Amino acid sequence: MLRIQRSANGEVVFRLSGQMDEEPIAELETLIKSDGDGRRIVLDLKDLTLVNEDAITFLERCESNSITLVNCPPYIREWIKRQRQGS
Repeated sequence: MLRIQRSANGEVVFRLSGQMDEEPIAELETLIKSDGDGRRIVLDLKDLTLVNEDAITFLERCESNSITLVNCPPYIREWIKRQRQGS
């Protein structure tokens, strides 16, 4: 289960905790689109405990769309890097 906490102060921060798989991605995409009014969007991954390949694809797409990932665990960062390289 993924828990999403939103805060805003000049930028919109979504703090993600728990497990991220294909089910909550659609909800998160909707939240990001609804806040896409020119403010910087940040995904805080500090408390993200488990991801699958769908989540990695989503996070890579977020970065490609200028969404900032902060507190990204090293294993997720490496997986995103490999996704970009096509390995």
